[in-house]
Amino acid sequence: MNQIITLEENGLQLVFEVTDERDVLLLHFGAAPWPAVEGIISGLSETHKKGLRLLELQLTGEDRDEYHGRTHRASYPGLRLQYVTHRDERTVHGRKLEIVLNDPVTSLQAVQHFQFYDGTAVVRCWVELINQGSQPVGVEYVSSFALTGIDKEGAGARDDKMRLSIPHHGWQSELQWRTYSLPELGLSHLIDRGSKRVSCSNTGSWSAAEHVPMAILENGEAGTALFWQIEHNGSWHWEIIEQSDLLTLLISGPTEHDNHWWISLKPGETFSSVPVAVGAVEGSVDEAVGQLTHYRRLIRRPNEDNRQLQVIFNDYMNCLWGDPTTEKLLPLIDAAADVGCEYFCIDAGWYASGEWWDGVGEWLPSAERFPEGIKYVLDYIRGKGMVPGLWLELEVMGINSPKLKETNDGWFFQRHGKRVKDRSRYQLDYRNPEVIAHADEVIRRLVEDYGVGYIKMDYNINAGIGTEKDADSYGDGLLQHNRAYLAWLDRIFARYPDLVIENCSSGGMRMDYAMLSRHSIQSTSDQENYVNYAAIAAASPSALTPEQSAIWSYPLREGDDEEVVFNMVNALLLRVHQSGHLAELSPRRRELVKEALDYYKSIRHHIPRALPFWPLGLPTQQDEWICLGMRHEDSIYLAVWRVRGESAQIGLPLAQLQGKALDIRCAYPQGFDCSWQWNEAEGVLQVALPQPETARLLEIKVK
Repeated sequence: MNQIITLEENGLQLVFEVTDERDVLLLHFGAAPWPAVEGIISGLSETHKKGLRLLELQLTGEDRDEYHGRTHRASYPGLRLQYVTHRDERTVHGRKLEIVLNDPVTSLQAVQHFQFYDGTAVVRCWVELINQGSQPVGVEYVSSFALTGIDKEGAGARDDKMRLSIPHHGWQSELQWRTYSLPELGLSHLIDRGSKRVSCSNTGSWSAAEHVPMAILENGEAGTALFWQIEHNGSWHWEIIEQSDLLTLLISGPTEHDNHWWISLKPGETFSSVPVAVGAVEGSVDEAVGQLTHYRRLIRRPNEDNRQLQVIFNDYMNCLWGDPTTEKLLPLIDAAADVGCEYFCIDAGWYASGEWWDGVGEWLPSAERFPEGIKYVLDYIRGKGMVPGLWLELEVMGINSPKLKETNDGWFFQRHGKRVKDRSRYQLDYRNPEVIAHADEVIRRLVEDYGVGYIKMDYNINAGIGTEKDADSYGDGLLQHNRAYLAWLDRIFARYPDLVIENCSSGGMRMDYAMLSRHSIQSTSDQENYVNYAAIAAASPSALTPEQSAIWSYPLREGDDEEVVFNMVNALLLRVHQSGHLAELSPRRRELVKEALDYYKSIRHHIPRALPFWPLGLPTQQDEWICLGMRHEDSIYLAVWRVRGESAQIGLPLAQLQGKALDIRCAYPQGFDCSWQWNEAEGVLQVALPQPETARLLEIKVK
């Protein structure tokens, strides 16, 4: 007799079937209940049911079934796995379901994990493989989450009702969301199964080199959204494919065919796949991101930084550009303290007298830049009431670093017997105990000897497909290193719990929740144009919590008042990363910076509990107007940017406030041209700004 397993948890509905043949099928995963489950099950053919299997697993030397192209469906022993048992229990996070399967041919056991988190419609999923056989098995692919029937809600054609939103990403062009129909991506519904896939894949040590590891799939007819993020700091892959006349979503870490990853799992060994988070809501993008925001806060390392949201000054962007000296820094420190900054981070260059790019790795201060010693400047920062910080790039070593004489090949990634080199740096291998000892000593010296409380941890290379050293494949070496680096981070934060370490990879090139579950703050971009930054800033809460989103604000020496205001509005609902030549601004323009920071300090306690929304939709670089909203209890904050175009006003739909009387004020800046009109009946706020490249921050309270 078939067994049905039904879970209702945190607004998520999951339905499984264990068949007479001991196949395990995931029949339903969604925000809406699936009525008449028995009737739907009985109406499915055996061919249809094969597509609903719980996971995909491909071993070397095993067959593949049916037409599959480059997709990862129809895998063996994925098609052969049989139900053993399941465990339904509670952990400190919430309910947890484990389903145990076994391959009767190889004796490989697969355990599919579903970890719920109380209070959010998101579940973390991964698969654990245990070789209980007598022979090694080669693993080419294992899904962390697999779901067939993602298009089954509603009677309409999937070509019409489904919309996929993907966050494209690049250096200085982060978070470029685009929404597509499936036919626009080449996946038209013509047959019951095909070789075409819609996929995103990342290969290398920049996890967000081209895409943030997440996406949102909306069903317009049903009014629901399925969303996911891959929590890994290296290679990953997801794909949407068609089988059994339904759409399937497969999410994983690295794969052999896509990412050069393969392992030989020996008898008695265990492998855990990359964790992914999957959720579903009744609603669209705003509701999906709201649930992800709740979840991201739950999985993040508890820390004071995300509660206090103190203002950071960093001397790099549109300021010293990696060329700090005592003489240049002292006026900046005075100015940063004067406007109310609370951290002051000396960025790149402090460790070398001249050009430093290919010589990094020793991390000792330059006597030429700091004749009195760097501790003099750090103490000066502390004397101004700010916490001192320094920039590091601790995962690389320059090809001309003096530190190289103390190393050997085992310190570095290798391919084809040669050290991996990128942008004149070698990639350090964090599986090596000597590398760990080196990294530990650098952090110890900065924190204990220099008194540093903030580290900007940058990472400006991409190490590619991985390393061959002590690994079954290049991708295996990379995955081992990725996990070793995370383990090192965990030890550093345990040793120095008050230390703030910013996650930076040439801006946002490693924007993932393997890193962000540990780091309290994330560099979002190296974008040098403050107008272009608006869309990146406004989109950033889609990929990370607002309180982790560091946004550069860098008033220009040659700018005007509106330029200062635009710069400051970019950051005021997120995490202020102040820069620019503050000491050289006119008193009026510096006062506008101080006014912004004073206002920020009055509202920042709301940000760690606020949820983002986008009245005009997720922004693009082509938009004429951009709007980011933050909702906290009965208060709403709206950052509004008029970027370009002839229209002097915009209508902002605020459906959640329709029919309500509101108090609205321009919170920043004071005394500047800005007007608005609230249409209570329609729920639309009309806002007018005087000219392109202007911005305002509005504060709204329900009466």
